Amino acid sequence: MTADPAAELHTIIDLIRYGGSRFNEAGLTFGHSYDNAMDEATQLVLHALHLPHDLSPVYGQSRLTTREKHKILALFQRRIDERVPAAYLAGEAWFAGLNFKSDARALVPRSPIAELIEGGFEPWLGGREVRRALDLCTGSGCIAIAMGHYNPDWQVDGVDISDDALALAGENKARLHAGNVTLLKSDLFAGLTGRHYELIVTNPPYVTDDETDALPKEYSYEPELGLRAGPDGLDLVLKILRDAPLHLSQDGLLICEVGESEQHLVKLLPELDLAWIEFKVGQMGIFAVECRELITHNARIAELAAQRK
Repeated sequence: MTADPAAELHTIIDLIRYGGSRFNEAGLTFGHSYDNAMDEATQLVLHALHLPHDLSPVYGQSRLTTREKHKILALFQRRIDERVPAAYLAGEAWFAGLNFKSDARALVPRSPIAELIEGGFEPWLGGREVRRALDLCTGSGCIAIAMGHYNPDWQVDGVDISDDALALAGENKARLHAGNVTLLKSDLFAGLTGRHYELIVTNPPYVTDDETDALPKEYSYEPELGLRAGPDGLDLVLKILRDAPLHLSQDGLLICEVGESEQHLVKLLPELDLAWIEFKVGQMGIFAVECRELITHNARIAELAAQRK
């Protein structure tokens, strides 16, 4: 390769292939929206060219100008040198088929809960009527806004403790015209007195302290507040399980993501009937639990939660 790769790279597919090779060679970590080098290279190329993310492959042989190539190569270099997640470099991320603004004020949208939203939360809802839904720890607002988008008759609350995250969520609400979504500042349920929901969905911080400390550099650009959750990753989850019945309807449903901390939760509360959800790629550490089940075991859950900070 010459000193200037742009001299030998000509088409969209050339740049994507080159980017994927460079990313793999550099040993980058993937996991912010995309899980591989080629998809991240594609994201950055199409972003730089102001082209849609679902561009037809027929355009892959389109030739680029020298200026366009240098713009793309500069993005590739930043991704390699700085280890910035591609979604932050592009300033956007796709979630549940929707385009969200993404920056360091909140985690990059990437939860498997997107699949549940697009599938109407079935069979877990079992056809029950939902009028009010809550997205607890909303971050960028992606879950709340996607729920509101696919269910225009729902009233959806998106809640977070971070002013920065709520500001970003507000921009995404305006961006996606989510008129049935209300954003609220609250430390978990603390500011939601009197509010009740048929469905609560939450993707709270659940990364253990040791795992947080060992995360690759890409994750250092995200707010640690959205990741770190104690020695077993359950500091917030236990409080959510304890307090959710106060805000769920009698036959309400809680859906919660805990990732790898699933193993710790099952050991702590083996008696709790959690339905671990299967996704297209298998289990992803997300469970559904009925309100009545949380009420039955509330004393034990409260005991465990009280032991946390």
